[in-house]
Amino acid sequence: MPLPDEVYARLLAFRTRLRRFERWSADQAQAAGLTPAQHQLLLAVRGHSDSRGPTVGDVAEYLLLRHHSAGELIQRAEASGLVTRVRDSEDQRVIRLQLTETAAQCLQSLTELHLKELERFSAESPLGL
Repeated sequence: MPLPDEVYARLLAFRTRLRRFERWSADQAQAAGLTPAQHQLLLAVRGHSDSRGPTVGDVAEYLLLRHHSAGELIQRAEASGLVTRVRDSEDQRVIRLQLTETAAQCLQSLTELHLKELERFSAESPLGL
């Protein structure tokens, strides 16, 4: 049985809102002096559940990147003073990432903006998401 037209219209409206949110998010990151990828990296580091910080592999998984692409992003972020690499205290072979103070402050400001926008997004969502 074919799906009703309303289903397609609701899905289109949702995907359009999602793309607008992503564009808005990228604009906010750039206004804060970050690339959208750097913003996502900072969020991946700060949002990681282990207080020691994520590994490169964790970041690659969060950002849906290949390991070497995540490594290159991290290298550029480290050169920009956004993250630091630290050896795991339990396993010296493991490298973990931590935010610098500057990055943490920048991310907090961006996150506050994003929370407000997500509230608006949820209120306007055609699927009630």
